[in-house]
Amino acid sequence: MRKSAAILTAMFAAIIFIYSLSCSNEPKTATEPEAAKPNEDSIKKVVERGEYLVKHVAICLDCHSKRDESRFGMPVVAGTEGGGGNLFDPKTDQMPGVIYSRNITPDVETGIGGWTDDEILKAVTQGISKNGDTLFPIMPYINYNKMPKQDLLSIIAFIRTLKPIKNKIPERKLFIPISAAYPKDLKKEIDTTPPPFNDQVAYGRYLTSIASCADCHTPMEKGQFDFSRVFAGGYTFNPSTFKVNSANITPDSATGIGTWTEERFLNKFIPYRKEEAYSQNPGKQNTMMPVVAYAGMEDNDLKAIYAFLRTVPPVNHKVEKYPK
Repeated sequence: MRKSAAILTAMFAAIIFIYSLSCSNEPKTATEPEAAKPNEDSIKKVVERGEYLVKHVAICLDCHSKRDESRFGMPVVAGTEGGGGNLFDPKTDQMPGVIYSRNITPDVETGIGGWTDDEILKAVTQGISKNGDTLFPIMPYINYNKMPKQDLLSIIAFIRTLKPIKNKIPERKLFIPISAAYPKDLKKEIDTTPPPFNDQVAYGRYLTSIASCADCHTPMEKGQFDFSRVFAGGYTFNPSTFKVNSANITPDSATGIGTWTEERFLNKFIPYRKEEAYSQNPGKQNTMMPVVAYAGMEDNDLKAIYAFLRTVPPVNHKVEKYPK
């Protein structure tokens, strides 16, 4: 009896031990998917942030895709996102030569599918491509040079999700040496400080910079930006079907947007969140302003841009929107 009892006791102890092991394993298998979720969520948030910046703030696709001149604001042609080939030349965009936007889709042969993140970062922030070529600064790497790394990596993460498009881009033909156009004082180190979301004016300055508002809303004199009149408008665009000057967006009450309320500023964009607002062909009353893309900005971000623009020096500069 004692022997039997000892055997039963040992068996019972073994059962308890095996059961305890199975119990200790259960949480591991049960929590493994849970542990993966935060990582998946983080990646998703990074890509979503990148998509927002690419489509609605930095509007990379408006330069690196085909645009539909037959609709107001010339929205991106579906199916061409990131494929490049947009022409910039002396007649259309006051360029010192002929320049084409590059293919930024993940196509390995004609796009950036074979580029590393660091190589893309260098092109975006320093204007130096994978093969060492210097990019012409119509690519606003001067502005992106000031972006925090987290937003830059978000942009790269989203661009990598674009559909690969095989589109070999023609080489540029400049009338000047690229060294004459390359900007000075670019930062070599990428900033790690995130933008100040809680400071409306400072965050508006950040958004305005990466949206390259000053690049289009500053007049040019003899091929050079007149930085004494930043945001004063008068930059002339001359596409094939119309001619238009950019508006004065300084807070000058007579010739700028000094009398505009926040609501009026937002209403310059919000209606174009609906396709019917831009689906018509305006002919010669069209605009280069990518209102369809900017319309996708969150209301608070548009308000931040408005708040910042209220702080820039007012410039009295009357602009004729549609010059003869």
